[in-house]
Amino acid sequence: MAESVASASQTPSPNPRRWKILGLVGIAQLMLILDVTVVAIALPHMGADLGLARETLTWVVSGYTLTFGGLLLLGGRAADLFGARRLVLLGLVLFAAASLTAGLATSGFMLLGGRIAQGLAAALLSPAALSLVVTIFEGEERNKALGIWSSLGGSGAALGVLLGGVLTAGPGWPWVFYINVPVGLVLLLTLRMQLPPQQRTTAKGRLDVPGAVLVTAATGTLTYTLIRAGDQGWVTWTTAALLLGSAILYAAFVARQRFSESPLMDVGLLVRRPVAAGTLLILVATALMIMVFFLGTFYLQDYRGYDALTTGLLFLPVAVATMIGANGAGRVIGRTGPRVLGVLGLLLAAAGMAVPALLTGTTAMVIGVGVAAAGTGVVFVVASATALGQIEPHEAGLASGIVSTFHEFGASLGAAVVSSMAAASIAGTDSAGFSRGFTTAAVVAVAAALLAIIVTPNPRSE
Repeated sequence: MAESVASASQTPSPNPRRWKILGLVGIAQLMLILDVTVVAIALPHMGADLGLARETLTWVVSGYTLTFGGLLLLGGRAADLFGARRLVLLGLVLFAAASLTAGLATSGFMLLGGRIAQGLAAALLSPAALSLVVTIFEGEERNKALGIWSSLGGSGAALGVLLGGVLTAGPGWPWVFYINVPVGLVLLLTLRMQLPPQQRTTAKGRLDVPGAVLVTAATGTLTYTLIRAGDQGWVTWTTAALLLGSAILYAAFVARQRFSESPLMDVGLLVRRPVAAGTLLILVATALMIMVFFLGTFYLQDYRGYDALTTGLLFLPVAVATMIGANGAGRVIGRTGPRVLGVLGLLLAAAGMAVPALLTGTTAMVIGVGVAAAGTGVVFVVASATALGQIEPHEAGLASGIVSTFHEFGASLGAAVVSSMAAASIAGTDSAGFSRGFTTAAVVAVAAALLAIIVTPNPRSE
């Protein structure tokens, strides 16, 4: 009896500020997520004011997501080595400064520099913030906190399209970046007071900077190849050489991870069937989501003539449909299994994309991409459950980082592919490219559904 009392007295009490801290770091994470869709609505106005070509506008999206995804594992490792509290505060400072730079941009070079710096800050901030959540919560409270954290993805998409429309139609597109400055500084000052003192870290090793450079360069080369092909052609020697260069860089990254003393990731995780299936699904789902927002914003504003606010409002049901699909999938995945649900979600996405590919008009576009968004919402849940559902507890952090990395890479590649397929329409020379872009998205979804039948495990039979 005395031993149990003594043991209880030695159990650390939960942080009394834990829910307030969750709210604060949740706002920070929301800021990082909505900085993709909030910018998508403003792209046509950025292009008009700064005289930016289609390729540069594509990199405004891809530059952020590529840097974010490429350095995400490095940021998670840095949080282990230097402490999550320190990385959260540093990330907020850098993100606010980078957002100010992007908002003040007077050229495409300055705007892209700000976006890349935002991606670097996000890669430091996001994994460190999640590490704090895992640290300050325990047991069932931790599950609840992580559920709230996971729901920020759909909320960020919904808020981003509306906020982007309001800010662009009101004070102007620079305010989609300026808004981050006061929010970031308030979070910085508040978290500095609320977060517990920095604990001395016991993690050993060093940062695998070469590995991060290799994987980012590989995906950057692939993204550039896809963007360039829209104007220069898909079947050219240059395109083939760039694709080969990207493959060589990926191979070099794998080799680096196998022989490095402190690798960014255990590449052996990627060959496990559940993790491989989950990363494939998250890559495709994010690519499809970005295709919808990137292509739709140019269609509605440049082709149909709607202003930014109306465009944001038209996209709001699309973002809500994503959340509805994700919520419904979370409720039934235990009964249907991930394979059936994942395939159905991808086929639903393909059917939705086919509507604006075959029919013209605002109504067809909004209804079609709304159906597609519900399908991608289903796939997001299936991807996470598949990749993370059968791994050991000590691998959870690494597997989560891999899934998050493929999420950002999917955004980069989705923007690049749809930009190339609809190059002429985005440049304003014809409207057929929009149909081509939606057709490409539908084909990608169908191909992914066929692949998902093969690679997605079925736990009930294994």
